[in-house]
Amino acid sequence: MLMSCSLSQAGSDGESIGNCPFSQRLFMILWLKGVVFSVTTVDLKRKPADLQNLAPGTHPPFITYNGEVKTDVNKIEEFLEDVLCPPKYLKLSPRHPESNTAGMDIFAKFSAFIKNSRPEANEALERSLLKTLQKLDEYLNTPLPDEIDENSMEDIAVSTRKFLDGNEMTLADCNLLPKLHIVKVVAKKYRNFDIPKDMTGIWRYLTNAYSRDEFTNTCPGDKEIEIAYSDVAKRLTN
Repeated sequence: MLMSCSLSQAGSDGESIGNCPFSQRLFMILWLKGVVFSVTTVDLKRKPADLQNLAPGTHPPFITYNGEVKTDVNKIEEFLEDVLCPPKYLKLSPRHPESNTAGMDIFAKFSAFIKNSRPEANEALERSLLKTLQKLDEYLNTPLPDEIDENSMEDIAVSTRKFLDGNEMTLADCNLLPKLHIVKVVAKKYRNFDIPKDMTGIWRYLTNAYSRDEFTNTCPGDKEIEIAYSDVAKRLTN
């Protein structure tokens, strides 16, 4: 199946893939399903007229399929999972419902942290971000039911799975990983904040993501991410 067009925000050079976790989420889904698709980057500063006609009043990402334009990311995900289904295409929905919500509040806490300009509020916002990261780390390190062998005499204390729902990527990873990578890059650049090394579940998760083409080949460069947040990240000033 040929997905006729996938539109994404362009990077700082007006051509390369820019920072957009929603676009990357869709690209990862298509890649994991083995779909042939084309990517057209759009310079939002010089938005072409035909784009205005295609989806007036909206920003990328959106896709066209059989002449129909789809713009809502969540609905696009549902559409892709419904249409690109077994036996020809992989089912990407997580087996465990908890995987869908793991880390879901991290990006909101990160945004509050990075947009804050008041030094007196910084510590509390950093603690709030750390708390949500800790919850994700605990989820990643807690064995899933199918990792536990009821017939084994040994209890698995720490999970060794690669991704949220097991050893293969699912829709949950396509949603969370682009955002988690942004948190890592931007918080370091503008707040000198590192995800603690003792959060071994998160670091195992990121390391496994960085070894997969589905993630690395759809991810913007770190510099693009930093540029995208240069006007968003606030300096701490009295």
